Amino acid sequence: MRHRLAMNGALRSGEAMNILLVYPEFPDTFWSFKHALAFIHKRATLPPLGLLTVAAMLPSEWDKRVVDLNVRRLRHKDLEWADCVFISGMVVQKASAKQVIERCRQAGLTVVAGGPLFTSDYASFPDVDHFVLNEAEVTLPRFLEAFRQGRAERIYADTTFPDMKQTPIPAWHLADLRRYASMSIQFSRGCPFNCDFCNVPSLFGHRVRTKPVEQVIAELDSLYAAGWRREVFFVDDNFIGNKHIMKTALLPALIEWRRKNPDIAFFTEASINLADDAELMELMVKAGFNEVFIGIETPDEASLAECSKHQNKNRNLVEDVKRIQRAGLQVQGGFIVGFDTDLPSIFQRQIDFIQKSGIVTAMVGLLQAPPGTKLYERMKREGRLLGQSTGDNVDGTTNIKPLMNVDTLREGYRRILEHIYSPKHYYKRVRIFLREYKIPSGAHRLRFPEVMAFFRSLYMLGIIGKERFNYWKLLFWTGFCRPKLFQLAVTLAIYGYHFRKTCERHVS
Repeated sequence: MRHRLAMNGALRSGEAMNILLVYPEFPDTFWSFKHALAFIHKRATLPPLGLLTVAAMLPSEWDKRVVDLNVRRLRHKDLEWADCVFISGMVVQKASAKQVIERCRQAGLTVVAGGPLFTSDYASFPDVDHFVLNEAEVTLPRFLEAFRQGRAERIYADTTFPDMKQTPIPAWHLADLRRYASMSIQFSRGCPFNCDFCNVPSLFGHRVRTKPVEQVIAELDSLYAAGWRREVFFVDDNFIGNKHIMKTALLPALIEWRRKNPDIAFFTEASINLADDAELMELMVKAGFNEVFIGIETPDEASLAECSKHQNKNRNLVEDVKRIQRAGLQVQGGFIVGFDTDLPSIFQRQIDFIQKSGIVTAMVGLLQAPPGTKLYERMKREGRLLGQSTGDNVDGTTNIKPLMNVDTLREGYRRILEHIYSPKHYYKRVRIFLREYKIPSGAHRLRFPEVMAFFRSLYMLGIIGKERFNYWKLLFWTGFCRPKLFQLAVTLAIYGYHFRKTCERHVS
């Protein structure tokens, strides 16, 4: 087929093609949960949602095969089968993406690339034949039409923000769902805020665009029909960007849907102003949400002002976090050091905040400036830009020249990670959280993988692990004081094992 394409140019109407969709491998990062996934025999946390959505947008007469390198390797026979390769990924997957593209080039295959990695840095991939950038609902149809006619250009880009009604249900049948710990769907794109280190506004805009509620329910129904019974991640950058739609449409629909499908729980990302809305939190918990990631960033007011994180200013952030925990939502937090206004005291302040708040999953990174952000442009103007960011939030690197002494910054960062993920302080933080956490009603039932994970943790953490004293102390404390949260306590202990392994690699 690839040779026939080269000779004839255009495709005949209805002509079949073999399309290989490849998702590059993630390195071992904070969010990979690689060391925790081994306890439940899963290979990856989430499937490649964007790539599965693109697969659903391709012509129905084309044969498609998805290879997620996080769950299986790319085989020679996959490349032999394919006529064309579509690849997508995020910045942190850059190294793996380059390796995949090189293999495809050696196999003589046409390569089509899109997604956040290529939208922000397509110039780094000279061997890609065609770039389909920005949002695929706009650029992919234009590419496909030209491709079929044999006149496809190299770059398709468009900053138009499409109506999300155009987004199809992902092609779940192309993914081996058994390999994943959770699934993902998307309700909205865009964020009303304007944090200067975040590229969401440049990629997806400030206006929050949403899918029709019935479209979301149809996606959940399709997942359920495919046999999925575990957690689902709403990948929205700010799930509560439009509170009115949340309260009046989506959350009531999810509450009704879960009456028939109680096995599935949800988690998502939101802004700290969630703490101001008791009704919204109550609806989210009733709808089955049990976790939310929030960008706390820093307890320093000057640094919040510097990065335009105005929604976090003039607050008692510790109390905000506890209010969300008491509502029945576990808070995962993002933190940053390296702002221009940061003083050496910021490292202990971050440690104190994380410990007092009971945020068990605390992602702490050095400030980075992704392309397309106000921070990137400012650093470029000031001559402080040191290249591209890695996309790994906790690898201890930065692509900007900080005002703080670099050695002081790196040593302070190392001290934060070593402290908050040392067994003593991590397990203490777990207990602080469990004391505050309101146990949601109708928590999902215990499954076989969780039972096996518990027994593996007895050996890995309770017998040979250096955290064994803290592990057993947590189990006994939870069994006596919060027995209904025993499964959650074990899960967080396993997460801690992953976080320590990851942090040890970065700070060693």
